Amino acid sequence: MSTLLPLALLSDATASRPEHCHVVLALCADWCGTCRSFRPVLEQLAAEHPHIVFSWLDIEDEADLANDLDVETFPTLAIFRDGAPLYFGASLPMADVVTKLIRAAEAAGGPLSQIPREIAAMADALFASEADRAVLHGR
Repeated sequence: MSTLLPLALLSDATASRPEHCHVVLALCADWCGTCRSFRPVLEQLAAEHPHIVFSWLDIEDEADLANDLDVETFPTLAIFRDGAPLYFGASLPMADVVTKLIRAAEAAGGPLSQIPREIAAMADALFASEADRAVLHGR
């Protein structure tokens, strides 16, 4: 069983967690061999860090969510705290590199890198509650 949370459950999972909930989101593509080999590494990290939510976004399967994001290098990681983006950028697909990024994000008082506008928009969509999504879509 995967320890990576499906995107559809992300909002509810983060809403039920205490303050300062961190989310590590891998933006990948199914055709990317590096991404396929990175997935087990990310699953291992998720098992080692149960206080952090880990998820996977296939930029082609979830094109509506990734819409205007310019992902040029795979894997790319986005790290959020309480729905606010802290990091967005390419990452080496190695556990120790990702662990260092996680530690830096947990200690950071703000973004670790320049955050594209599209990531903030994606965060709004990812972390909106079901009720918020219903209002947005006129239901």
